[in-house]
Amino acid sequence: MTARINHLQKHLIANKNDNHSRRGLMQMVGHRKGLLDYLKQTDIEKYRKIIAELEIRK
Repeated sequence: MTARINHLQKHLIANKNDNHSRRGLMQMVGHRKGLLDYLKQTDIEKYRKIIAELEIRK
């Protein structure tokens, strides 16, 4: 999911008015955030490992 998010971010830099793709990006980011929040509540060590691997700022 993170790879798709990164790809869409690059696409939106080149295509600033592509609001349909922007909406899809926001949905994916929200979905990833929800999954990470759940993981943070259930297994904090795994959460920290994933955040470090994906280089996501939190």
